[in-house]
Amino acid sequence: MKSRNRTLPLFLAFSLLISEIAIPCTRIVYEGLNGTIITARSMDWRGEIPANLWIFPRGIERSGEAGTSSLKWKSKYGSVITSSWDIASSDGMNEKGLVGNLLWLVESQYPKFEKNGNIKGLAVSLWLQYVLDNFSTVSEAVTVLSKNDFVIVSSHIPGTNIFATVHLSISDATGDNAIFEYINGKLVIHHDRKYVAMTNSPIFDEQLAINSYWQGIPGTIMLPGTNRAADRFVRASYYIDAIPKTDNIRTALASVFGVIRNCSVPLGISSETEPNISSTRWRTVADQKNLVYYFDNVLNPNVIWVEFNKIDFSEKGKIKKLSLANHENYSGDSLLNFKETKPFQFAGLD
Repeated sequence: MKSRNRTLPLFLAFSLLISEIAIPCTRIVYEGLNGTIITARSMDWRGEIPANLWIFPRGIERSGEAGTSSLKWKSKYGSVITSSWDIASSDGMNEKGLVGNLLWLVESQYPKFEKNGNIKGLAVSLWLQYVLDNFSTVSEAVTVLSKNDFVIVSSHIPGTNIFATVHLSISDATGDNAIFEYINGKLVIHHDRKYVAMTNSPIFDEQLAINSYWQGIPGTIMLPGTNRAADRFVRASYYIDAIPKTDNIRTALASVFGVIRNCSVPLGISSETEPNISSTRWRTVADQKNLVYYFDNVLNPNVIWVEFNKIDFSEKGKIKKLSLANHENYSGDSLLNFKETKPFQFAGLD
């Protein structure tokens, strides 16, 4: 009992510290019955963060946007992604059911990089897209990225003084999970199917340590309820495990939507002194078994979705965009509202 009394003040002090430096988001992965896997995330930001949905077919030639030493590749898989400001892929799922989510991590420190040097570079705006373009499973991605054949490089978000610091989570249709972080200039990979919850700060090792404290307190009696990242992580971890395990997709989707909304921040709530208390702007839910990607804009009362079996992901397929940045009003299956569009330019180095 004495040990717990000493731990709680330290935990609370740590939570207050990270609340002053973190910008929040939450990500969860649900595993039901008979191969039912669903990944959900929220995007929280202090101001507007315009989002659009994009369809990218196979066969797109890409550059890492890091100067003459940029990594180059041709997309092996088609994907549907959510863009931020049409300069980065921040969320998405590919045609094999691999899901990627970028979340803010202020503790990120990327390797030193020479723009025209010998080491290959990949701009952070393309990190998620590279994974969706090239891999069908988490294990494949972990095998390649762990070789450190290239490095992730970052820069300021165009038009701002905000230096982009993110970590990447991925999950696949089997329920496997991995989280990639750059800590002190080194890539750290957490690979385990049990890593079903994630927020922004602190680094993932410390998120697990905080959660281990709360596991000693039954969630039916008390759960931390603030908007801080550590508290959202605990709630996400508890509820994603507590909801029914089912293969009824309507029930499973409703349950997962309930969990990610429980970890969201109501629109209009923010704090100048606590940037972690930022309003949820949008949410996504990816059904990796049936390959359906859902988008929930908080300023639109309707959830929309895209069914992958209706999309032409072949190399003859077209790049298409569903404009959402001006809070356009759609409802339900919205594939017919996508318009053929030139691809956006990914943000590169300053």
